[in-house]
Amino acid sequence: MPDTETAQKIAQALVGRQLAACVNILPGVQSVYRWQGKVEQAQEISLLIKTRRACYAAVEAVVGELHPYEVPEIIALPINAGLPKYLEWLAQETAPPHG
Repeated sequence: MPDTETAQKIAQALVGRQLAACVNILPGVQSVYRWQGKVEQAQEISLLIKTRRACYAAVEAVVGELHPYEVPEIIALPINAGLPKYLEWLAQETAPPHG
């Protein structure tokens, strides 16, 4: 995310729509990357979005709609293990879209 306002807007949208149980906003990320043939550097904010696989497509759509970057970083990492009560809470707090 380029700024706190964007990060909060996306986090609120995802949790509010029950597409994520929790979103951690991690400020102070220093990114170095190649973009359009040049090495760039930027201060950014990362979001750690806690959700289920069934919600991924909808999460991607919301982030893509609200994010100002042409190509935002949206990746999914699997949950290989976790505290059962936490995973139950995550499942209860997320509702994959029907359709």
